[in-house]
Amino acid sequence: MIERIEDVNDDRLRFYSKFTDAQLMSYPEGSPGMFIAESRLVIERAMKAGARPVSLFVEDRWFEPSRDLVDAIEAIDPATPILRVTHAQMQEITGYQVTRGPLAVFMRPELSGLDELVRDAHRVAVLEDITNFTNIGAIFRSAAALGMDAVLITPGCHDPLYKRASRVSMGTVFQVPWGRVESVKELRARGFTAAALALEPNAITLDDPVLKRIDKLALVLGSEGYGLDRATIDACDMSVIIPMEHEVDSLNVAAASAVAFWELRYGKGR
Repeated sequence: MIERIEDVNDDRLRFYSKFTDAQLMSYPEGSPGMFIAESRLVIERAMKAGARPVSLFVEDRWFEPSRDLVDAIEAIDPATPILRVTHAQMQEITGYQVTRGPLAVFMRPELSGLDELVRDAHRVAVLEDITNFTNIGAIFRSAAALGMDAVLITPGCHDPLYKRASRVSMGTVFQVPWGRVESVKELRARGFTAAALALEPNAITLDDPVLKRIDKLALVLGSEGYGLDRATIDACDMSVIIPMEHEVDSLNVAAASAVAFWELRYGKGR
């Protein structure tokens, strides 16, 4: 239902102005929570993945270019609020000086359990305590493009559905199956070989043929500043390094993930 907003204090706008990503995760109480998707592409991919829109929030300049998106939302539920505002109202409500398209609030889908996620998987990525949203989004984009079967995040890792992460991912957070894991031991118990991307003295190089012959491989990536926890490295079957030149010893975790995903994609060199 398309509505022109007259009052910027309209209660339906509170999700876009007063709630943080973290607060939306636990709202409403007793539900899986909510998230905000930003930009047409991210919204479309969220809907294609089955996420249910609560409302669409769009300023005038993006309304006509988003008309088919509006129609798609109304086809799901004609009562879904389509909240249209001026550019000045958008700035006042969100604080954004520039917008990249519409925003939408969604109900969070239920996450699949670990057994379901990895049942038929051959290549999974484990993100340990990564807290940079740009890196999380970039890793998901690489995982989607380069054939990873699932992405698993530890309790200390930031949520992939936060606005910035999902936007940087170009909506691929809705295309790659993902879920939560406590420890790589859970994957080893399910038949995976765990490989830590870590600068260890006994590490093998990423192009070692033994890696390509592994049927079920979990690539474990650590946080931007500290890398992987010592206990995590010790719990893995092996450590892996990317061969580098010019005395460079490491890459940004998002860049490293793309190199590793490409080199170790399932079927290459088997």
